[in-house]
Amino acid sequence: MRICAVDFKSNEANICLLEMNQGLFNVPDCRARKVSITDAASSEQIRLFQKQFKKLMEDYRVDKIVIRERPTKGKFAGSAIGFKLEAALQLIETIDSVILTSSEMKESLKATPVKVSLKELGLKQFQEHAFITACAFLNK
Repeated sequence: MRICAVDFKSNEANICLLEMNQGLFNVPDCRARKVSITDAASSEQIRLFQKQFKKLMEDYRVDKIVIRERPTKGKFAGSAIGFKLEAALQLIETIDSVILTSSEMKESLKATPVKVSLKELGLKQFQEHAFITACAFLNK
């Protein structure tokens, strides 16, 4: 199974592809590490974001999009832009998406901790949350 984990930061969707094959993880190369928009008030920009993301998922034959849940209230609440982008991904008809809650992530990572550095995998620091989300989902 190949998944694309997504972590939203403001107007960007930081992504990480992760594949599980016969119990082993593989981080396939991907032409994009993040997908962003310039104007969140523009419906045209939201549609373009959705189209670009859908094309990326088709090109890399992704089976499922896994979105890291963000709180709606409090100090670490997600932004309105992030929730718009999240909805755009959830509405892609050709690919299934799921939101991974923080409690599900904690439970999964407690049972199977991630013990690899991002540098070894060729990932950037801003992809860390997406990578951890992907690992937590595949370990469930």
